[in-house]
Amino acid sequence: MSTPGRTVPPADSVSWRRRRLDPGHALGLRLTVAAVAAFLVLVPFALLALLVLDAWPPLHRMDAAATDALHGYALDHPGWVRLMSVWTDVFGPMPLRAAALVLVIWLVSRGARRAAAWVTVTMLAGGLLGPLLKLLVGRDRPELLDPVARAAGYSFPSGHALNATLAAGVLLVVFLPSARRGAQRWALWAAALVLVVVTGVSRVALGVHWTSDVIGGWLLGTAVVAATVAALPTWHRPPTEPAGKPAATDR
Repeated sequence: MSTPGRTVPPADSVSWRRRRLDPGHALGLRLTVAAVAAFLVLVPFALLALLVLDAWPPLHRMDAAATDALHGYALDHPGWVRLMSVWTDVFGPMPLRAAALVLVIWLVSRGARRAAAWVTVTMLAGGLLGPLLKLLVGRDRPELLDPVARAAGYSFPSGHALNATLAAGVLLVVFLPSARRGAQRWALWAAALVLVVVTGVSRVALGVHWTSDVIGGWLLGTAVVAATVAALPTWHRPPTEPAGKPAATDR
């Protein structure tokens, strides 16, 4: 309904820019933000990958310094090594994928099929990209005289850091819409941050990855989450709502 002195333009005459950025067009705004975020994260990842391929000396010196410092600490603190080993096993790629599978089954049972599809695509995309990029880059892992842990395969990007970032993204995207209290939201953010940071640090602390491998895994995981949010609708019925209650997010 129009008001005197004001003409409301038809929907098809609204500019592309406004449809993308106007908060009133929530879908367009959300997709635009996610697509821009994915692009902005992929740029530093691509630059980092090029520096790794070129064996850029300053990057190598930074990696070597961090590895030497953490390896020296690990040799003097066996309890630290055990803690990092347990963490890296519990929150490794396979346990996180198993947890994601349980989450997908639960979401489907709650009627949130779009969210379940998004979780599946996100974990699969990251799980395929990581090994492929390892083969393309072909970076060797650190070689230490007295290693405290061993790992097979190539080094860049870190699969543990990548999958921890994917899992953290899944945690936030799926459960933040249902968090009604500030404390719940803070707890979700804290859990996601601890998962990502400690998992990445554990790989360098154990001497099986360079620092830039971990940073590369973080960047790639963030880009994958942003890209899949942009590509797939993630609106779903909040997991805490009864399945029979209609929700605007499950359209």
